[in-house]
Amino acid sequence: MLRAWAVHIYTSLGLLAAFLALRALFLGNPQAVFAWLGVALFIDASDGPLARRWQVRHWTPDFNGRKLDDITDYINYTFIPVLFAYRFGLVVGAGAWVLGLVLIASAYGFCQEAAKTDDGYFTGFPSYWNIAVFYLYLFHAHPAFAAVALGILAIMVWIPLKYPTWKSKPLRRVTFGLSLLWALSLLALLIVFEKAPLVLLWGSFLFPMYYFTLTFAFYIAGISRQPSTPAY
Repeated sequence: MLRAWAVHIYTSLGLLAAFLALRALFLGNPQAVFAWLGVALFIDASDGPLARRWQVRHWTPDFNGRKLDDITDYINYTFIPVLFAYRFGLVVGAGAWVLGLVLIASAYGFCQEAAKTDDGYFTGFPSYWNIAVFYLYLFHAHPAFAAVALGILAIMVWIPLKYPTWKSKPLRRVTFGLSLLWALSLLALLIVFEKAPLVLLWGSFLFPMYYFTLTFAFYIAGISRQPSTPAY
């Protein structure tokens, strides 16, 4: 039981990372914001395997770790990136209204019963707003382009395409290996940040391009068209 509660405490450390990211945002330090969001991302990526290995549902049946994870993720993956986009002027003027759409769409995505399916997919665009805002900032995207891009991604939350995860069987090893390389490139980008050479920036962006291409390729091939079943 102690190990199960340790996992829940570990998950909740993502909230501490969120607080420190907000503090960095208020201090006007964009690099530190993404550094703490990166810590939160690492916690989110590693608490699931621990939860399954130590059977947290069995040992803490009256505590909903999934709900804690969703609350933490919404803050780190959606709310703070949206606030970042507003604070640092990624979208301005009338375009800033798209941020409200992002908040609502992401909340809808998190509340979907089949947001994560038992065959290893996300239903609708996953709330990777931290990644979207990260690239928009480093690419110095024009505010109009940023508003359109965020708006399209927000609409895609409602389109029930199934986006692969590490659990998706087709090309699983390839996707996992490329995602590890991508993680290293993100770390390098975080270190050099606004001084990042274009070759590193564009090289890193190849993985998101691969991810979307894979999603649409699976749909066209009929691989991910089976009815979505929620994962519990």
